[in-house]
Amino acid sequence: MTLSKFRIPLPAAALLLLLGACNSTDSTKAPATAKAVVAATVNGTAINASRVDMLVKQRAAQGQPDSPELRKAIIENLAMQVLISQEAVKKGLDKTPEVLDQIDFAQQSIVANAFVQDYLKNTPVSDEMLKAEYEKIKAQMAGNEYKARHILVDKEADAKDIIAKLKKNPKAFEALAKERSKDPGSKVNGGDLGWFDPQNMVPEFAAALAKLEKGKFTEEPIKSQFGYHVILLEDSRAKVFPPLEQVKPSLLQQVQQDNLKKLFDDIKAKAKIDIVAVSAPAAAPVAKPAEPAKPAEPAKPAEASKPAEPAK
Repeated sequence: MTLSKFRIPLPAAALLLLLGACNSTDSTKAPATAKAVVAATVNGTAINASRVDMLVKQRAAQGQPDSPELRKAIIENLAMQVLISQEAVKKGLDKTPEVLDQIDFAQQSIVANAFVQDYLKNTPVSDEMLKAEYEKIKAQMAGNEYKARHILVDKEADAKDIIAKLKKNPKAFEALAKERSKDPGSKVNGGDLGWFDPQNMVPEFAAALAKLEKGKFTEEPIKSQFGYHVILLEDSRAKVFPPLEQVKPSLLQQVQQDNLKKLFDDIKAKAKIDIVAVSAPAAAPVAKPAEPAKPAEPAKPAEASKPAEPAK
């Protein structure tokens, strides 16, 4: 049993909020407070050490160790950002509708992220809650896992022919799978599917497997969306779950996800949302290029005047 069942990511809304703050580090006008430690100043504008520390932590999460060289490079990049921002302000670009809209969106993302972080901080998840979630998942996933082989063919007649051969010689399953199965993943291994959870199989396959005895094969073709199966059950066992302590971090994320979703749904239910437009604005019609003027036909040569008749 792998841990993938217990690894459930945060919901998209929360994830966007968490990511939004990482992309909103611009505050070139923010002055240093009395208690703030200043890492550098650029034309009188302070770059706080807390901002440098935040970016260092982001780099550390990507595998880059903290060092004086890294901090110096970050400060130089922030200084250049301040300088360019100051030049943009001189040109009045901070007052354009496009920039104001982006500033407003960035501010919303940062404030919303702060709300999520505050909620997670002040809504602790107890060990009892984690244990209850663990038992809930175990109950949902309870049952057996199986070790089986199968032969997959396109036609029912072919499956019946294979079953007839197996009734005469049950040991021929592997050879028949290598010879006639169209499943490339298991064919080379004599139809072997290894150990698997029946929930990961198509319903028809799982239902047939549950009825088989160990060492027996299906005596009627099993039809699914992939074709016709002949299935051999080799073994079964109860599912084994990892201990609670091993999956606690993933369970914590899942419980936090559930709590956030309930909170977001409640907030949304109390809100009034009027969607004005959902389709993209119509594109302006493209003017049809004018057809090129036809070249003028060449003038016909003037007919030569007849010579005057000689006077009689």
